[in-house]
Amino acid sequence: MNRTLYTLILHLALPFIFLRLMWRAWRAPAYGKRTGERFAIGLPAFRTGGIWIHAVSLGESIAAAPLIRELLARHPELPITVTCMTPTGSERIQALFGSRIQHCYLPYDLPWACARFLGRLQPRLAVIMETELWPNHIHACHRRGIPVALANARLSERSARGYARFSRLTAPMLAELSLIAVQTAAEAERFRQLGARPERVEVTGSIKFDLSVDPELPHRAAELREAWGAAQRPLWIAASTHAGEDEVILAAHRQLLAERPDALLILVPRHPERFTQVFELCRREGFTTLRRSTGEALAADVQVLVGDTLGELLFLYALADLAFVGGSLVANGGHNLLEPAALGKPLLAGPHLFNFLEIAAQLREAGDLLEVADAGQLHAALRQLFANPTEAARRAEAGLGVLRANQGALARLLAGLERLLSRV
Repeated sequence: MNRTLYTLILHLALPFIFLRLMWRAWRAPAYGKRTGERFAIGLPAFRTGGIWIHAVSLGESIAAAPLIRELLARHPELPITVTCMTPTGSERIQALFGSRIQHCYLPYDLPWACARFLGRLQPRLAVIMETELWPNHIHACHRRGIPVALANARLSERSARGYARFSRLTAPMLAELSLIAVQTAAEAERFRQLGARPERVEVTGSIKFDLSVDPELPHRAAELREAWGAAQRPLWIAASTHAGEDEVILAAHRQLLAERPDALLILVPRHPERFTQVFELCRREGFTTLRRSTGEALAADVQVLVGDTLGELLFLYALADLAFVGGSLVANGGHNLLEPAALGKPLLAGPHLFNFLEIAAQLREAGDLLEVADAGQLHAALRQLFANPTEAARRAEAGLGVLRANQGALARLLAGLERLLSRV
């Protein structure tokens, strides 16, 4: 399939794309807002000639934050525009940067929408986070002489096989990229085999290792636990959970409560549309449950706190003694393990970590990450770590060591972006 056929299929699929958008808006009303932006209609009034950064959803938005901060500091004269595709990503971007950046949803990958968007924005440089590759957007930039960098790029074997099946579409697209800053050497080789220009592929590492934590965060968390009277309670968090994981987590927590009746779980669903559903599940399962969004003080009998706020995940991690990272008990590929590691939390996750294979391998080999497959294994790991604070502290320090050993990716990525900026 070449780009012409891809574009035709995309146009034929427009009714289904619109219906899916409406279905998502029915489940999560935020999807029904600013719909015109997705078709390059009603775009904001942009300052032109700056840097455009695309971070598809919440995870990429968080990963892009250190890069955006550094670009704002280095180039105060250039407008920074950040696009995404999801309401949670949009809310996070606006919460982090407010009026310091320009923001809208990225229009769908339709040639006329791409042309209208780029005609309005006229960026000097485009930066795409991780693997959000859209052939028409990239080709439109290439035609206009706008260099495109793929930052913090990752490409699993499974994804590479998928790209290879459509080589007539993906090979020309990859050849049009000006810089592919990849996380590992293995991923660099996969990009080259798929058609990327070898001289444009650089191994820079993952900028997720360059995460900086506000030093006040642990102090604020400790103060809140004291206010709750929960400083001595065994407190663990299960974060970024997906459908099918909450039941497993609650089953493990039930077993823990049989041994440690004062144990407390902070359960944080990945997607806001599941907040109420997960709260109701906890209540149905018989747990005394409180929603974080109520702002109520946590009573001694509360067994589960549902983290149903946005932009607070790092603080919720800081509250806990142990951290389970979701999207990993189901075949979703996992979520960012480095945020809780940076806060000195021993790590737990399921076996499905294909989005973070290299990071997970390093954390596992260092002696931090414990992988579990079901409620029984999760409970056993929780019991082991809560019973042995010395081991938990050792694992936490091992995770911090991995983080420190891999930092520097952001500086290497920025060096590549500065080269591209100097040429335009």
